[in-house]
Parts: sequence; structure tokens; C-alpha cells
Amino acid sequence: MGLLNFLKNWTLPAAMCCGTIVYLIFAWVPALDEIGDTLGPIIDQIFPFFMFMILFVTFCKVDFRRLRPVKWHYWIAYFQITFVLLIVFSILAFHIEGNNLILMEALLTCIISPCAAAAPVVTAKLGGDLEQMTSYTFLSNFITALMVPLFFPMIDKDVDMSFLTAFFLILYKVCLVLVLPMLLAYIVKHHMHRLHAWIVSVKDLSFYVWGASLTIVTGTTVKNIAHADTSLAFLFLIAGLALVLCIIQFVVGRYVGKFSNRVTEAGQGLGQKNTAFAVWMAYTYFNPVSSVGPGCYILWQNLVNSLELWQKRKKNELASS
Repeated sequence: MGLLNFLKNWTLPAAMCCGTIVYLIFAWVPALDEIGDTLGPIIDQIFPFFMFMILFVTFCKVDFRRLRPVKWHYWIAYFQITFVLLIVFSILAFHIEGNNLILMEALLTCIISPCAAAAPVVTAKLGGDLEQMTSYTFLSNFITALMVPLFFPMIDKDVDMSFLTAFFLILYKVCLVLVLPMLLAYIVKHHMHRLHAWIVSVKDLSFYVWGASLTIVTGTTVKNIAHADTSLAFLFLIAGLALVLCIIQFVVGRYVGKFSNRVTEAGQGLGQKNTAFAVWMAYTYFNPVSSVGPGCYILWQNLVNSLELWQKRKKNELASS
């Protein structure tokens, strides 16, 4: 029971440790190379299924009539756009290039990336408003779909994409990740009542599915960092800046949320990013080394989430004692 309680209370750090250890075992034991080569493509196929299930289970608990924009959404969007403009302006005004450009690209992908699909899961676990967080997740993805094709060609002249092509490509990914599970959840909630009742009755189901997916993400992140074609000192620099950026975005989001009494929601909205999408953007449009930034951001934001959940748990224990 002690081990089960520990895993329940520290699901996210345990998932990250598990992902790291599993990758290192496969990397250091040559006898496992063939198994790793076989499992790699399978895991790549399983991960989208995990994300789909996380959102499907979460959306089964959503009151669809309450999905609408609110004031803090616009303020968080304003700060995200402002941060993006600062990075882009700095690159263009100071003609940044080389390793400094890779650093800026790493930070940009962490900022311009939309709110994480799992953010509503954490928000609900922290006692926040699930519907407001879900609404902002959709808004954030639309904002990213507008900004990426607008700003990326300015930074890297080799980026060959039209605005509409990139816009619809990102929207297509958004539809697969967000819209389809929402439609299925709506159908189940309104037309398959027994199945819906069972899904809702399983406490924290989406949270633990997310923990399983985090194991996969962490293993992939450690692999990308280990195979990055750059020096160890530069990797530490990217990781350190990603940590600073993560803290800044969570702090600014929570500060903005104070004015609407939505500290938790606004903090998650600006701080918790769809880092898998950010890694894809870095690999697709920038120097692949820049993907280390959002890769490290995955680890930092989940450490922040773990701390928030610990504080919430302690607060509940004090309230019940």
C-alpha cells in the first residue's frame, strides 16, 4: 500500500523517472537493440492513442454549454503574443545567428506552442474550472496556427511554406488531437449513458492515462537530448533557459489570473505547453538542436505540475484534519 500511495501521489515524477530509466536500459544494453528497434515504431503509434484517450475521458466530464471565452483567456493570449513578438523582434533587429539563433528558436517554440492538451486534466485535478480551461485550449491552438506561418518564415528564410498551407496543416493536427475526441465524448455523453457513467465513475482515469503517456514522452525526450549534435555545455544552457522560461510563463499566468480569480487556470494556460507539438515544430522548421528546448520544457513543466499537486494535496489534508 505504501508503494501504491507513493505512485498515486507522485505519478508525474514516477512516470518521468520510469521513462528515463527504460530508455537508458535500452541504450546501454546492446542485447536489447533488436527489441528496441521493434518497439520504437509501435510506441510512436501508441502515443497519439494515449493523447486521444486523455482528452476523450476529460471531455466526457465537460459541460458543453459552458464552453465559451472569458476575460482571462484574452489576457493570457495577449502575453503569449507579446512574448513571441519580443523574441522575433530580437532575432531580426540584432541579426542573431549561429548558436544564439538556436537558443532563440528553442525559446520561441516553447512560447508559441499552444496550451497542452493535458492542461484541462491538471486544472481539474487542482480544483480549477474544467470548461474554461478546455475553451482556452481550443483558442490557444487557433492562435498558434495563425502565428507559426506568419513569423517562422521571417526567422529562417529557408522555411518554405505558404501561410494557408501551414495554417491548415496545424488546424488538421488540432482537429485530430482535440476535435475528434470532443465529438466522440459528446456522442457518448448524450447517447451512450451507461458507458458515460462508467467512464466518469473511474476517478482520475485521464490523469493516470496521462501519466502513462508521460513515460513515453520522457523516454523520447531523453533520447533526443542524448543524440543532439552539440556540446554538453550548450545542452545545459538550453535546458537552463527552458527552466527560466517555464517559471516565467507560469508566474505571469498566475499573476494575470489573480484579477479574474482564476490563478490556477491562467497559470496552466500560459505555462503548460503542448511540448510534443513544439518539438515537431523545431524539427520541421528550425535547427534540430533547438528541439532540446521544448524537450527539456516537458520535464520542467511536469515538475511544476507535481509541485502544484503536492501543494493541493497538503492543503486538502490540512482542511480535513
